[in-house]
Amino acid sequence: MAPFNFTHSDASTFILTGIPGLEAAHIWISIPFFTFYIVSLLGNVTLLSVVGKEQTLQKPMYLLLCMLALTDIATPTFVVPKALGIFWFNLKGITVAGCLTQMFFLHTISVMHSSTLVTMAFDRYVAICNPLRYATILSNAQIAKLGLVGFIRAVLFILPLPLLLSQQTFCANRIIPHTQCEHIALEKMVCGDIRVNRIYGYVLMFVINGFDLTFIALSYGLIIRAVLRISSHKAHQKALNTCTAHICVMLTYYTPTFFSILTHYFGQGIAPYVHIILADLYLLIPPMLNPIIYGVKTKELRDKVVKYTCRSSADTRDDISSGLQCPSGNCQIVREYVNQH
Repeated sequence: MAPFNFTHSDASTFILTGIPGLEAAHIWISIPFFTFYIVSLLGNVTLLSVVGKEQTLQKPMYLLLCMLALTDIATPTFVVPKALGIFWFNLKGITVAGCLTQMFFLHTISVMHSSTLVTMAFDRYVAICNPLRYATILSNAQIAKLGLVGFIRAVLFILPLPLLLSQQTFCANRIIPHTQCEHIALEKMVCGDIRVNRIYGYVLMFVINGFDLTFIALSYGLIIRAVLRISSHKAHQKALNTCTAHICVMLTYYTPTFFSILTHYFGQGIAPYVHIILADLYLLIPPMLNPIIYGVKTKELRDKVVKYTCRSSADTRDDISSGLQCPSGNCQIVREYVNQH
């Protein structure tokens, strides 16, 4: 059945086409989009819920995980609903203000995500290289302050992007071959001089990624140096295991980022839909994998998740058992069946 067409166009509207070249497969493409989004929501909401309920988890490392989970909830939320509207209902129209707003929040959250990874690298450095002063250097209050600094940094760096674009004149052809309002895609819609926009975009990319990756590399360089000084092989393993989850999370975030950047600047012969799919996967895969990685690699968190999951399951079973209505003499048999299953 053909999708409903609610697309409209006027002087204040852009048209997001979805994934050009794969329009016939939009319905099928929507399935992994929707699945990744639901899995990421379930995983990150579960993480937030468990840390919020469990007093023993309310310490710096897990507060950082909560910050990461919040960015992982926000990132796909600003992309997937609109993409599904395009795939399912052909809702391709978006106002200029709406497009600039989506771009601002997407890039702001991305910078906040990177800031959180930097803070997590510093957390691991202090935990391994200066464990006796860990509680003094990284208290819960300090983590909250670092989170606020990361948020302010993201807003101050990204805010000029929509402000600069809002002063430009957009061309008559307002079709954006994408599922989202990326800064680079919006730059191509401008008819005037965009040298300032491009220079600021390049500077921003190199300053943020350069600083964050340098700081992370420095932290892990110091960690490796400290670990190599430990004589015990068992201590080596324990120290490195505390960093494994963070390294995996960094790889899931930065690897798609660099692939997307490289294909954009050096992949002129690559089909346009490949660029778009890579850009979407960069926003969908990390939020889905992060809670799974930390759930698998962090025993304390894994045990608490299992604890609350089992408790919830037991409560549900008790509610079913207590609410059963059965003939006299048969209730005990039914309750035993419920308890066994």
